[in-house]
Amino acid sequence: MTEKDDAPVIVWFRKDLRTDDNAALSAAAETGRPVIALYIREPAELGTGPLGAAQAWWLHHALASLAATLEELGSPLVLRSGDAHAVLDHVIAETGADTVHWSRRHDPAGIAVDTPIKAALKARGLAVRSFAGQLLHDPTRLMTGEKKPYRVYTPFWKALEREGEPHEPVDAPERLHAPKRLPQSEALDDWALLPAKPDWAAAFGEVWTPGEKAARKRLDTFVDGPIEDYKTDRDRPAIDATSLLSPHLASGEISPARIWHATRGLGAPREDVIHFRKELTWREFCHHLHFHFPALAERNWNDRFDDFPWEGSDGDFDLWTKGMTGYPIVDAGMRQLWRHGWMHNRVRMITASFLIKHLMIDWRRGEKWFRDTLVDADAASNPANWQWVAGSGADASPFFRIFNPILQGEKFDPDGTYVRTFVPEMRKLDSAWIHKPFDAPESVLAEAGVELGRTYPKPIVDHASARQRALAAYKTLKSD
Repeated sequence: MTEKDDAPVIVWFRKDLRTDDNAALSAAAETGRPVIALYIREPAELGTGPLGAAQAWWLHHALASLAATLEELGSPLVLRSGDAHAVLDHVIAETGADTVHWSRRHDPAGIAVDTPIKAALKARGLAVRSFAGQLLHDPTRLMTGEKKPYRVYTPFWKALEREGEPHEPVDAPERLHAPKRLPQSEALDDWALLPAKPDWAAAFGEVWTPGEKAARKRLDTFVDGPIEDYKTDRDRPAIDATSLLSPHLASGEISPARIWHATRGLGAPREDVIHFRKELTWREFCHHLHFHFPALAERNWNDRFDDFPWEGSDGDFDLWTKGMTGYPIVDAGMRQLWRHGWMHNRVRMITASFLIKHLMIDWRRGEKWFRDTLVDADAASNPANWQWVAGSGADASPFFRIFNPILQGEKFDPDGTYVRTFVPEMRKLDSAWIHKPFDAPESVLAEAGVELGRTYPKPIVDHASARQRALAAYKTLKSD
């Protein structure tokens, strides 16, 4: 073997923290050459790493899990901090590596980093290969008949269907060869990704186990049971009816192709499988929007909303974040978010609608709060979904669709189980009143140990008045 044949291949991990169905890693392993598995903690301001504190907690455990898996395969994970280009240059100089592989990023921040690095390394004679696998579609290629980006979900879904089945997932390599000169690695604990005093993530472990093994286990559990009633049960926050794969997808511990293919040939009703696949495709649509509209988190997709008269107060925003609005389904969702770094999707819509339309607070403030507190924070899905609720996004829900938090609670949490789980002060209140304690007779409240304004807050806004205020503000916007 020549010195060239023995030159290591660097596999630069980013938000693809897995060995399964990782084309960049598999291609490196297939060369038979030593593999340097590298993760770079890039500057936080670039937005290429964890999007918030909750996702930083996840990243710590995900990297620990990936490191253990790579160690078993034969080549340990190397951790470095700093400018990605500078780090790669140092590792190349230390090891004699002449090839760099990575999974393609489609977010604007990632593209802005990767494009000049690829050009510079190639100019120096290094081989640089980027691989697909983070999405089911290529945003640069899947376009309308007019060669324009998709702006409406249903045509996007149909176009993706016409593409045929995604690639078959590729199993993890059976073995990796470590280089003779292994680069020095930083210690994960020194990155201080975990909260300390206070440990606000103490309860995350009640729900989450980061890592690709846990992701595959979560997928198997879902396709073996809950997917059978997914279409109807997915909107019930008290039922374990969703896949809970979103944080694993956000960090790339499982590929969308692996999830898609796991739904093939199931005994579950076809409508449930299709509905789940459509949810997976909604994520694709969000990334499609983000690729073609990089300012998705900062600017209204529909600039008609640029003059919307936001009136909400900092005090109301603070009460919303704490789950102290006086509307139990809203408060349960916000407290679930704080306790577990996650919120059921139906309740995300309810809480977002409440902030935007009841409290008249700019959707961007809510997007930033979710970005910091969600373990599944996603630079594309988070702003796209907030804009969908606000009515300013692509293929959005109309602004005048204002969720009634009382009716939403009664419809999707009819016996109050979800509220009782996360708003314990309401635990003894009868189901008939649990979503509207402010309408309950004093005797009922007293029997349940609820005193409005003391043990549980009174509503910070009246639903009917807030609805009228929001609709009046909407009417001030210029027509399309």
